[in-house]
Amino acid sequence: MIVLLYKRNLMLFGLFCCFFIGMAAVLWNGNAVPVFSAREDVPVTVVIDPGHGGEDGGAVSPSGIAESRLNLEVSLKVHDLLCFAGQRTVLTRSEDVTICDEGLDTMRQRKTSDLKNRVRLVRETENSILLSIHQNSLPSSPITHGAQVFWNQIEGADVLAESIQDALNSGINAGNEKHPRQIPNSIYLMKSINSPGILVECGFLSNAVETERLQDPAYQLRLAVAISAGYLNAEAVEYS
Repeated sequence: MIVLLYKRNLMLFGLFCCFFIGMAAVLWNGNAVPVFSAREDVPVTVVIDPGHGGEDGGAVSPSGIAESRLNLEVSLKVHDLLCFAGQRTVLTRSEDVTICDEGLDTMRQRKTSDLKNRVRLVRETENSILLSIHQNSLPSSPITHGAQVFWNQIEGADVLAESIQDALNSGINAGNEKHPRQIPNSIYLMKSINSPGILVECGFLSNAVETERLQDPAYQLRLAVAISAGYLNAEAVEYS
């Protein structure tokens, strides 16, 4: 068991290094984001879901920072990293908008339509895995911080969640390690899809220090690297 854990940590460390080197190379070659083709042997499509969007800002920090924009910024970085690694990906949204149908009158109708459209995209994507990016909030405990992963009840989601949590604990949560948890069945998006679903709460907007970090592009990249490395580690084990 100790040897297996050691090898797993070495793989994660190697993935972290490769990602940072790769991203540095991209940045050195200019500001344009390059397009990478998915490998032909990739068996699944990762649906990357920046939670909320537009008028639905999600959780809001005491200083007024809404999670929807942070979700998008981290998700776009995850998307670029996974594409860089040859993965097949789809984004539920690439702008800070609500993805609801047109002509709806109330906020409740638009939020319901938004969620149904996300579910439809996941269900219509062949061999999909949902990776939903969010921010947490716990106003009753403003010192609580850290990134945590949740998984739905579809087979394989728990293994993927554990791998991503391990990477987040190594790269983000040092000294504040967390455990992945099964997501409550009351979460519509996660209970309505027919594929493995992972929800990553990147941090707590109720924590002022963490809110500042979450707005930092360099910290967002650290989050994205950990999430991507965790996903790729699980994929390597699953299909090796």
